[in-house]
Amino acid sequence: MASGGSGTDTGILERLARSVIKWRRAVLAGGLLIIIGGGIFGLNVGPHLSQGGFDGPSEPSSVASSVLEGHFHAGAPNVTVLVTARKGTVNSPAAAAAGLAITHRLEAERYVANVQSYWTLGSPAALRADGQRQAVIAFRIEGTQNQFVQREQAIAATLDHVPAGISVQLGGFAPAFSRVDSLIERGVLISEAIAVPLTMLLLLFVFGSVIAAAMPLTIAGVAVIGTLAILRLLSTFTEVSVFAENLTTALSFGLAIDYSLFVVSRYREELETGASYDEALTRAVSRAGRTVFGSALTVMAALAVLLVFPIDFLRSISLAGMAVAALAGLSALLVLPAALSALGPRINSFVVWRRSVSPPSNGWWRRTAVRVMRHPLPYAAAAITVLVFLATPIVGLRMGYLDDRVLPTTDHLRQTDDTLRREFGSAEVGAIQVVMPSYGSGPTTLRTVSQLYGYAERLSELPKVSRVETAMGFFIKGQHVTVPASYSNQYLEPGGTWFAVLPSVDPLSVQSESVVRSVRATPSPHPVLVGGVSAQFLDSTSVIESRMPLAFGLIAVVMFVILFMLFGSVVIPIKALLLNLLSLSATYGAMVWMFQDGHLSGLLNFTATGSLIAAIPVMMFCVAFGLSMDYEVFLISRIKEERDNGATNEEAIAAGLQRSGRIITAAALLMAVVFLSLVSNEISSIKLFAVGLCLTVLVDAFLIRGTLVPAFMKILGDLNWWAPAPMKRFHERRGLVLEIPEVVPAPIAVPQLEGANA
Repeated sequence: MASGGSGTDTGILERLARSVIKWRRAVLAGGLLIIIGGGIFGLNVGPHLSQGGFDGPSEPSSVASSVLEGHFHAGAPNVTVLVTARKGTVNSPAAAAAGLAITHRLEAERYVANVQSYWTLGSPAALRADGQRQAVIAFRIEGTQNQFVQREQAIAATLDHVPAGISVQLGGFAPAFSRVDSLIERGVLISEAIAVPLTMLLLLFVFGSVIAAAMPLTIAGVAVIGTLAILRLLSTFTEVSVFAENLTTALSFGLAIDYSLFVVSRYREELETGASYDEALTRAVSRAGRTVFGSALTVMAALAVLLVFPIDFLRSISLAGMAVAALAGLSALLVLPAALSALGPRINSFVVWRRSVSPPSNGWWRRTAVRVMRHPLPYAAAAITVLVFLATPIVGLRMGYLDDRVLPTTDHLRQTDDTLRREFGSAEVGAIQVVMPSYGSGPTTLRTVSQLYGYAERLSELPKVSRVETAMGFFIKGQHVTVPASYSNQYLEPGGTWFAVLPSVDPLSVQSESVVRSVRATPSPHPVLVGGVSAQFLDSTSVIESRMPLAFGLIAVVMFVILFMLFGSVVIPIKALLLNLLSLSATYGAMVWMFQDGHLSGLLNFTATGSLIAAIPVMMFCVAFGLSMDYEVFLISRIKEERDNGATNEEAIAAGLQRSGRIITAAALLMAVVFLSLVSNEISSIKLFAVGLCLTVLVDAFLIRGTLVPAFMKILGDLNWWAPAPMKRFHERRGLVLEIPEVVPAPIAVPQLEGANA
């Protein structure tokens, strides 16, 4: 049955299938125990996930934040209280007294530090809205981003009862992270409630019987429960982002459906040849199982590339995603065959759509392949034109950073921050931190003070800087303003000091990047570290952009190697890489047009910020690349199988597309349903990921696999399978080679998509 070297081949898979059939009860019992244990262990994963992880620990801004917290026990505010006077202005006696009361209440709270209040800092104009009815109290919740959630909730409770004469609204980064966490948890439940029934309906349409349709959905359930357990396990060893819960459960659900489709459809094909149930299952696992193995390997390899980025968010997605892909593959090769073996003749029970149970063997996909191959150049040119048109907005791609605008506009926290952006001239929670850990050797002198004074003046005169806060007071456009010592003392420690440079622009805008660069370029009397939200934004996007060429190069090399080991050709991998690049460029262009430029923002209910959160497109690229290769492996495996059976190039392409086209389309539609269900999530970055991957799989299934692959394979002819002689010999010895017996069964009646009856 199989040749080839040491890897996973049809011989190993055939032996695996026979073992699973023999021990099916034990396999099913073991699977059930693992599900129960995994469910108990993983269902409470939420509290163990990280709120942050978007910055690399070695970035200059991260080092600055660590020094600031460790040496000075200080940092920029991460919570803002917007105080509104019910009558009069914030300077009226009732409002001022109430503002002071709230300020003192916050100062007494545990874990609260660096309280900046309009009423205790001499009523600076920067902390008051132009209409004078609103003022700001900003403070810092101490601890890590993971501790923000619990501590912010306790502190917010102290503001439930406020003095008469004012109203308060909470805003800032810490409350926003807390809100994102709760919305993601709720989004998982909503998306699953949408995806499961729609998936079942599509599976009924594809397979025609309730039992056959239930198999992929059952395996998907196993994969999702296993995914939660994996996330919980990983969280004990490393930081796992809260975003991973939505993304990896959707990925595991979709992959498990895909792999189960491959196995169940092949099993029913083999039954159509008259094979016994055990023999049909053995053939299905040995042939479709090779595709499942190759597909899982490509997805894992694509996600592994994310490890090159020193960002905990991307690394957690990488580790969790690789484990999820492996779990989906193992479930399809172990649990699913055991269940199919136990079902036996009942696989086609409860028929609801007879045409899908016994479809004709010559259908729409064969005719499509023949039509494309008659005129390959015009079809290829038309498809490429569409993809290039979709890709054109990508030239305007700009990377951004996560902020409260991922929340819906109806959210009260988002509304508070919108008011702060609109009504206040400076970003109180977006200060740039200039940390000077040491003055050098020797005691503080007048010369040292004079140097620091001059440095603060220069910083305050930089473009787009509202003010500079120091231990010597505030500096506004070169002018010194005295503030209470109780406030300014936070900027001073023995032998060291730090400044807070407040920009007059959005701290997560392109303009803020120029402010950070200007601060870093300003000569200082002693070495400084520059941190804060704006610096984190600049550093994080810079490190991601700098590692992109390495990541894209690695993914190209790894995919080339995997496809060569599977098919023994150097042309197939090169073609696949080029077509995938074209497909993903089109997806990225559409994402820029929608989520960066704001088209369809009303329909999808999100706010366009003029950029895409840097980590999301990178993650989406790797996931989408893996899924695209998933369908490539499935289609080319069937074409190669036909060719190895003696078919001509054109016959192999037509038969391979007919046998796999309907399943690829069904898999893409099911994956699209899974990802689109995430659009119900109220977090815009989740919507971006969902819509992007939905477009990727649909474009890949219809334009790439349905049009460009048959067109290019027709043009290339026998060159499709070419490789240099040494590489051919290596593949024969070490590759994953599928050999087909000389006696081939009669043509298999394969499901097809034909017009409205597909």
